[in-house]
Amino acid sequence: MKILSKAINFITGLAQKTGGEIEGEKAVNPALSKAARELAAEGIVLLKNDGGVLPLREGQKASVFGRVQYDYFYVGYGSGGDVKPPYKVNLIDGLRAGGISLCEEVADAYKAWCAANVPDEGFWGHWPRHFDEMPLDDELVLKAARQSDAAIIVIGRAAGEDREHTLEEGGYLLTPAERDMLDKVTKRFDKVILLINSGNLIDLSFINDYKDAISAVLYVWQGGMESGNAIADIISGKVSPSGKLSDTIAASYGAYPSSQNFGGKDFNNYAEDIYVGYRYFETFDKASVLYPFGFGKSYTDFTISAEMSKGEEGVTFTATVTNIGKEFSGKEVVQIYCQAPQGRLGKPFRSLVAFAKTKTLECGESQALTLKVPYYSLMSYDDGGATGNKHCFVAEAGKYAFYVGGDARSASLAGEFELTEPIVKPCYPVMPPEKPFAILKPKVKNEGDAEKVFEDAPAADYDLAQRITENLPIEIPFTGDRGIKLADVASGKASLEDFIAQLTVDELEALCRGDLTMNSPLGAKGNAGALGGVSKALRAKGVPPVITTDGPSGIRLRAYASLLPCGTLIACSFNEELTERVYSLVAEEMKQKGSDVLLAPGMNIHRDPLCGRNFEYFSEDPLVSGKMAAAVVKGLQKGGVAACPKHFACNNQETNRNKNDSRVSERALREIYLKGFEICVKEASPLFIMTSYNKINGIWSHYNYDLCTTVLRKEWGYKGAVMTDWWMQPSADPDFDGNYNCGYRIRAQVDVLMPGGNRMGRYDRSASRSHKRGGVTLAELQRSARNVLSVALALKFN
Repeated sequence: MKILSKAINFITGLAQKTGGEIEGEKAVNPALSKAARELAAEGIVLLKNDGGVLPLREGQKASVFGRVQYDYFYVGYGSGGDVKPPYKVNLIDGLRAGGISLCEEVADAYKAWCAANVPDEGFWGHWPRHFDEMPLDDELVLKAARQSDAAIIVIGRAAGEDREHTLEEGGYLLTPAERDMLDKVTKRFDKVILLINSGNLIDLSFINDYKDAISAVLYVWQGGMESGNAIADIISGKVSPSGKLSDTIAASYGAYPSSQNFGGKDFNNYAEDIYVGYRYFETFDKASVLYPFGFGKSYTDFTISAEMSKGEEGVTFTATVTNIGKEFSGKEVVQIYCQAPQGRLGKPFRSLVAFAKTKTLECGESQALTLKVPYYSLMSYDDGGATGNKHCFVAEAGKYAFYVGGDARSASLAGEFELTEPIVKPCYPVMPPEKPFAILKPKVKNEGDAEKVFEDAPAADYDLAQRITENLPIEIPFTGDRGIKLADVASGKASLEDFIAQLTVDELEALCRGDLTMNSPLGAKGNAGALGGVSKALRAKGVPPVITTDGPSGIRLRAYASLLPCGTLIACSFNEELTERVYSLVAEEMKQKGSDVLLAPGMNIHRDPLCGRNFEYFSEDPLVSGKMAAAVVKGLQKGGVAACPKHFACNNQETNRNKNDSRVSERALREIYLKGFEICVKEASPLFIMTSYNKINGIWSHYNYDLCTTVLRKEWGYKGAVMTDWWMQPSADPDFDGNYNCGYRIRAQVDVLMPGGNRMGRYDRSASRSHKRGGVTLAELQRSARNVLSVALALKFN
């Protein structure tokens, strides 16, 4: 608790430093507002629509129940949500603006009650997860039912950074007041539409308790400043729902395989191994699924047919989607799942290997989509040598079956092929567990039926110290100042090596840290910190400051900026093109506000539904996470600013995140927790990556050589710079003694300590001390400086 309490106090001060009075005009980019509204609508998931209750037809009147119709949760908490938008459209205002007729007596009752019962907004790490509900008078409900065609009930939740979602009433579970609201409204109304306004999953098993009394269910997530307008577009039928679940919704929290190994103070054993989310449920426990991964209804119906062809590099599918409905246009998401042979490694019964979203299809219209599945995406990692190919990705010999459809459960067989010889891709052994623990494996009895068995995760069998010493970089001889400016490198008059040769140890160290604190005077007010030209000596040589800002849901400055839909909603859109377009418009806004780097996207795996920051992240699936993250990165960087995907890696809970050890097999690391980052790096080349606070198998992410050099740079070919999360340790503590030697960090090619001090306002000189003591070499300092300068050149001189 010592470290956690220090962290809370420290970060509370941190938040205050970036806060303050908002400056500037409430300027709005109409193009960004329009695109954000479109994206918010495309991520809304229609889970139920009995009798075609939705959309509401012209002239139908609705009564809206639930206080978050006014006190809406637009986003989650912390650095991923603390954006000051020029406007926010709540549910009730959005419905009115969307032309939906409302029972104003109910709306007025809620407005008056909410004004008299303003919720406590809390403070860092102590924000409210829900707001107390208005006690509902049965007479008001009865009166509303007599003059309305339908009821809309909205239930809201929020969690965030340092604020875990919880298995309690008002968290994952309904409160008694919410149950009472549901009871009274479903008793009086024949048509009830339920909206879930939450960036995290909540328990939806109560829907079955009410059976047909709840007619329609929309998971509307947290849609940012355009939330109310986007929901109105769906409810009115202006837009047909096309969102698909990026997570499995189970019948109970205890059904999730991570539930027995989540929230540990010191460590969590990832005993479920690769069987995360639908990979677990479709293999071991189909009966516990309420709504499967990839599921989402539309106001219309589609057919999907697919043809498969096998080539040298992989498998190609041509999928034809047809809108067979008679009334509504809409979009559909084609999803391709592979069932690989169990072989010696054991495999999930379903793994998503490709997806694509159609354009808006009018009634009777068709579209052909081409989806490519490279053989690499069919491979499993052998970390124990079961196939005879230890430390390799292997596509084992056997039958590969492919299922195409609209979700993981309903997808139907579309093709298969037999692999007669295994395909093998060698890798370096990396980050194996230091301490033994049991991991889940399937024992397949027959098709679609697997028994759970456990075996020990393979342990370490290589010499990391030897790997490091055998791969030390070559020193650039020091020349002293030759008058070369960074602009000379950009123009081709000098090489980057010539420039680096001029730099002293102090200048190199300055390139390996930020400007000490958040809200750097080198950038716009409220920035997250600066790096690059953080010293006068470096600026004299033409090195510009590079200004960073949070975060995934928009620019966090002391200025008005657009508040975007949360990461989970974006993932549920399954729309890479639209996501890229939104973030290209965000890039324009960043340049206007003076920001060079957006500390986004957040892309950790939804291992467990109680992780507080799941709203920032995309999915339980690494392909969806990687593809949507790549879309964010492409949009930002095509617009001339930098992205910084985070948190690399295994930051899957907020509880004691500064000290917790994620104990995970190398196979699960490579197939689940690193895979999304790999896809993002290879497809989008982010200029920055941010490490996580936690340990991975006993080694801190922020000086993990195998994570940030062996895998990221040698295997994936990453060319950018890596930064730490802010104050990677909150304050001095014996448990963090090793972290103060920045030589470990630089040796790992975690290039930049952010925001730059081991305590607020103090330089961290441990890198130069380590160099003087024979620890980190001059060549290693030069290497990290080169990584940082390469990014500065890309950002500031193009």
